[in-house]
Amino acid sequence: MKITFLSGGTGTPKLIRGFRKILNDEDISVIVNTAEDMWIYGSHLSPDIDTLMYLFSGMLDTDRWWGIKGDTTVTNDFLKSLGEDVYLTLGDKDRAVNIARGRLLREGKTLTEATSELCRRLGVSANILPMCDTEITTNILTEKGLIHFQEYWVKHRANIGIRKIKRTFKISPIATNDALSSLKQSDLIIVGPSNPVTSISPILECSGIIQSLKEKPVVAVSPFIGDKPVSGPAKELMDAWNIPSNSKGAYSLYRDFTDLFIQDIRDSETIEGAVKFDTLMLNENISKSLAENIIKEVRELI
Repeated sequence: MKITFLSGGTGTPKLIRGFRKILNDEDISVIVNTAEDMWIYGSHLSPDIDTLMYLFSGMLDTDRWWGIKGDTTVTNDFLKSLGEDVYLTLGDKDRAVNIARGRLLREGKTLTEATSELCRRLGVSANILPMCDTEITTNILTEKGLIHFQEYWVKHRANIGIRKIKRTFKISPIATNDALSSLKQSDLIIVGPSNPVTSISPILECSGIIQSLKEKPVVAVSPFIGDKPVSGPAKELMDAWNIPSNSKGAYSLYRDFTDLFIQDIRDSETIEGAVKFDTLMLNENISKSLAENIIKEVRELI
């Protein structure tokens, strides 16, 4: 079975960890949110792509679910001592990846090509695919003005009121041919339990994605446990979109192309046709169990 995931943040990588126990990496493709990417400190940050590369290469710090395990922060600390405004901490090895990607992009490589090259160097055999090759950014309009999502989430710790969420770009985002080909060739597509506003919706906004989803069996997994996300500012962001910050709100964004919706067993309300499993993936065994349950449920879909 070949599966393509739509992923961003940390929720979907936790689910993918479980699927790796029952599938070969070569049979897993991941279309990744790139709307949180940015050029910073002279290099190119692509946090959601990096989380997946580190996961598949065995380097990921799974205590934090970002960065490289055992990484040091010598460069970051020295930048601070030089008086630089370093609000986003990067480990030394993590920074090296960003520098290498920045160099590849400056040489004219697309983000897809740069990602493929970095995956090759890191020994990743899964298919990690940026959602698009043009720059698109999730910005947050606050009382302090329009700021990058990373600044909102990391620098301000989401402790600043949201007036509007704005996706900015010079070229309307179009899904890459590689991403669309992956969807076409997959037996199943899984919209992972990532932030619906900043992780999944940017992928859905890429031209070609939703139409492709309508042509394949799709499972969507809610990122909410009851009325609360596992982590991150999903509640504040959903509220800013005037969408309920719960599984029903997530389902409202996905129902037009979703064949099976997965809720958590702790959800007090049940969405018609949805299935409830334990989606609070506190360890690898729970992730594997959820993956196995999803496969059992979708046998009839494929």
